[in-house]
Amino acid sequence: MATSIGIMDSAYFVGRNEILTWINNRLQLNLSRIEEAASGAVQCQMLDMTYPGVVPMHKVNFDAKSEYEIIQNYKVLQEVFNKLKIDKHIEVTRLVKGRPLDNLEFLQWLKRYCDSVNGGIMNENYNPVERRVKGGKDRNIKGFKSSKSLHSNAMNNSSSLDALNLHRASGPKHSRSTGGSDEANLSAEVQALSKQVTDLKLSVDLLEKERDFYFSKLRDIEILCQTSEVENEPVSVAIKKILYAADAKESALEEAQAYIEEAVEDEPETET
Repeated sequence: MATSIGIMDSAYFVGRNEILTWINNRLQLNLSRIEEAASGAVQCQMLDMTYPGVVPMHKVNFDAKSEYEIIQNYKVLQEVFNKLKIDKHIEVTRLVKGRPLDNLEFLQWLKRYCDSVNGGIMNENYNPVERRVKGGKDRNIKGFKSSKSLHSNAMNNSSSLDALNLHRASGPKHSRSTGGSDEANLSAEVQALSKQVTDLKLSVDLLEKERDFYFSKLRDIEILCQTSEVENEPVSVAIKKILYAADAKESALEEAQAYIEEAVEDEPETET
């Protein structure tokens, strides 16, 4: 079961875009950033979709903004973990801060777990919007739109397009002949810009995968340094000084090296 997957498991190499697509498709949301799921509400509903009826959705607050409200959501999630006997520690103190990498790692694990239960197949009988409404009021998580508002927007857009087409049809006929070259130039520019956007997206995806790869390496080192056998060793302490350095502009390497040198000097000399 995915409760015991290691930090170097392929689950932790799933990119941000894939995670967001997974969430949006299944829960009918429109999240654009990982940190938008930091309140714990999304995680609760993902488990509700995987195990229908197990999560007390009336206790899940999709409008959670304060740290207290967010912690309450994670308490609900932990209770569900306990009920399902899911042996996974939820690092609430990190997740509530909304840092993208911490939340991405947890969502990567959650995706792997849910896929291991349902084989990665979406529950077609599950209505995520209805479950959110039944949980209490019609809650609006950021990026979520009800089907009614979507239909209204579609009707408005359709009316605007009809008006625009009517205006074009009733416009001066000679503009078609004089504007032919302009339209061709505009089309070429649009194609060129579209290619640039596609190239940039590919570059971003590659950078995200590379970032996630090295982040997983650092997490592996961090976990190793936190093991009881070596956590107080000078090298482990020095490594953690570098990992937890708050100032991103200055390197903590010199401080770590100085700590090791001081620790070595303080060690009692062994008798030969």
